[in-house]
Amino acid sequence: MIPAINQGTLIDNRYLIQKLLGQGGFGRTYLAFDNQRFGETCVLKEFVPPTYREDKLQKCRELFEREAKILYQINHPQVPKFLARLADGQRVFIVQEYIDGKTYSEILSSRLNQTAKAFSETEVRKWLTDILPVLEYLHGQNIVHRDISLDNVMLKHNQSKPVLIDFGIAKDTFTQIPSDFLNIHYSVRNSIVGKIGYSPPEQLRWGYSYPSSDIYSLAICAVVLLSGKMPHMLVDESLNWQWQSQVNISNYFASILEKMLAKIPSERYQSPTEIIRLLNNLHNNSHLVADAVPIKDTLTEKVNISMPNHQQVVDHDLEELIILQKLEKTLLEYNKLNSELPLQQFTGFKQQFLEICRQELTNIIGPIASIVIEHTVKKYSNFIPNQLLVDLAAKIPNQEKAQHFKEAIYNQPLANFILLLSKE
Repeated sequence: MIPAINQGTLIDNRYLIQKLLGQGGFGRTYLAFDNQRFGETCVLKEFVPPTYREDKLQKCRELFEREAKILYQINHPQVPKFLARLADGQRVFIVQEYIDGKTYSEILSSRLNQTAKAFSETEVRKWLTDILPVLEYLHGQNIVHRDISLDNVMLKHNQSKPVLIDFGIAKDTFTQIPSDFLNIHYSVRNSIVGKIGYSPPEQLRWGYSYPSSDIYSLAICAVVLLSGKMPHMLVDESLNWQWQSQVNISNYFASILEKMLAKIPSERYQSPTEIIRLLNNLHNNSHLVADAVPIKDTLTEKVNISMPNHQQVVDHDLEELIILQKLEKTLLEYNKLNSELPLQQFTGFKQQFLEICRQELTNIIGPIASIVIEHTVKKYSNFIPNQLLVDLAAKIPNQEKAQHFKEAIYNQPLANFILLLSKE
């Protein structure tokens, strides 16, 4: 991977790099001065592809160019202006307006430190009313943001309306490149566009994004603002969302958030316009806002009853979301390592994978499973999860049960990740 650009470097004979603002799996963001606009501050977003083989790099660039054209079409006062796209040697950039302000993640943190109070219902309803028209505009242009979180919503100094930043559009180019184009270690991790905890199940699990995916993420933002707690703190040990008991809001507003947070995309509001209308109705009819009280189990029970056919799917998606949260730090560290590094050096992964295999094999052949696994692992000089799975399945005499064993392992999100990461 090309190293980050040093402070004081001049890009394209025009943009003077001041500092690195941030870095992620898909690129880097720099603060820069535009020397052709009297030193005006701007943001340079460097596209950092996961491969530098020339044929693959060309494909990545073509997709990036196409997405840059989409960003160029956006013209909304609450979205940073697209200023230019440029190439400088091997580096490719998008230049955007610099938003001088704070993210709502920073604003919430500051408020909690100073007053120990989160946002009120009135404030969050106003916040949603201000930002939903931005989604209404984007979705009308057939653009899905894909990466809404409190880190990607800012409040400019001396302004009252939030600004939506850092689109996931360019990040999504990787999902359009065949998997054999990219090293598997990168494609598995980086095909997940969006922030874990804020992204809906369909985006985390399958990489699908719809307008209602943005609506889900926006609802998570609202719940975090209301509760003052991060998403992972709002899920109980049974993998159920428990935000209702953490906030003091009206039943009417809670019902709006519940529908925005539906796990099945088709069960959410399909348009920001619907939500804007309901929020306006709430604002104009004060009798709908009863004394705000913690929303207990009633709404949760109602949701569970209303979609029994989907509950198993929902639980699986939520379970996967929590596992992804726990894996986030490990996977980020993994991606920094050489992609050829064998998986046997990750002892934590090895032990977790062996334990999953032991549990599933025990369900089929009984307690002897532990001995079978120990004997099988001993013959490997290196730990190879995929080969272990094949060898363990071969120990099961009944072919149907052997297939069931393999499917059970693949259906375990953590085991599936380890198998994908270990592929050559």
